[in-house]
Amino acid sequence: MPRKTLLFPLILITSLFFLWAFLHNINPILIPHLKKACQLNDTQSSFIDLSVYLAYFIIAIPAGLFMHKYGYKKGIIIGLVLYAAGAFMFIPAAAGRNYLFFLAGLFVIASGATFLEAVANPYMAALGSKETAAQRLNFAQSFNGLGSFIAPIIGGKFILSGIEHNAAKLKSMSAFQLNSYLQAEANTVKIPYLIIGMVVVVLILFFLFTKIPDVNADEEASQHSPGTDFSIKVLRHSHLRWSIIAQFFYVGAQVGVGSFFIRYAKYVAAVDEKTAAFLWGAVAMVGFMLGRFIGTFLMRYIKPATLLGIYAAINILLIIVALNTTGHIALYAIVMVPFFMSIMYPTIFALGISGLGHETKIAASFLVMSIIGGAFAPLAMGFISDKTGSIQIAYIVPLICFSMVLYYALKGHRIKIQPIVSI
Repeated sequence: MPRKTLLFPLILITSLFFLWAFLHNINPILIPHLKKACQLNDTQSSFIDLSVYLAYFIIAIPAGLFMHKYGYKKGIIIGLVLYAAGAFMFIPAAAGRNYLFFLAGLFVIASGATFLEAVANPYMAALGSKETAAQRLNFAQSFNGLGSFIAPIIGGKFILSGIEHNAAKLKSMSAFQLNSYLQAEANTVKIPYLIIGMVVVVLILFFLFTKIPDVNADEEASQHSPGTDFSIKVLRHSHLRWSIIAQFFYVGAQVGVGSFFIRYAKYVAAVDEKTAAFLWGAVAMVGFMLGRFIGTFLMRYIKPATLLGIYAAINILLIIVALNTTGHIALYAIVMVPFFMSIMYPTIFALGISGLGHETKIAASFLVMSIIGGAFAPLAMGFISDKTGSIQIAYIVPLICFSMVLYYALKGHRIKIQPIVSI
């Protein structure tokens, strides 16, 4: 297909990478914000991540099946409709300061993002030669990095108030004063999420009136017929199984590191919430975005699995520093982690679906399901923090996660294509 024909659809598809990045990277703002507005502990506040990643786990296979039957374009439109609907749900959730309704809104947004991610990742990977799939997907995911650093900055500016009363101050307030303060905190999400919903509605209109060309996954390595596409038998491929495991732990690490960063910054370096939000967005997430571009370039000279292993090892060292020091040394050790996380998701994804031919779509759905790791790691970290009184100790969870990614890079990624055995 001519490049001119592909250009605008590819721009639209690339915009989807921004949307789910925004969803995931606004959570480090929502977690401390709703913890304050709804008076939650660390474990309860981690339910924000749980609702998002539970949606990925539940919706991934239905999204893959829908995409397989009805095509990429309809999958994208369904995803965008859900995303917009969830964003609009934040308005009544804030009005009633109803934490369960906030969680429901996040679940609906994440359900939409699951559709978008199930479409966009395999679409980009399949749009060209298999040899450059990881490089191409990293390039597209670089725009995901744009959402990663914009979300915390916007959230820090328009959602976080900067007013942080201690327990004694809250206790001294009258019931009316306390309710007014908490309601004012909850209300700050209304305008940002109204705007998000409206932007997504505009995107829906663009996709409705734009022709999105379909692409076929690489068939060369497929040793079976198209009729076997959506079968659990795809898990017979060991490199896919290990990719699912690695993606589970990687997403757990990514979400865990970011979700409690504002709490961590205050604990180790007495940094206030607005400064911490800006630091996460303008430094850590800019590093994440630059890491994608730099990683894409480095893959011209270094094998993707090798670079993945190097980055995983560096992050293990950074987390060890963050666990054993305080002040700005500990703080900036965590700030550096996103740069080296940057290539992990798309690289694991591309390596996992490599050589799967007609089974690529169902493999992609299993890989999207593995994002459930982003629910369990924050829960574990919140539990450790509540039990020990130290959010710093909780960062042992990302340390374990990066160790699993390192194993995958060293051994688990190796491809051993297995034919289907008839019984």
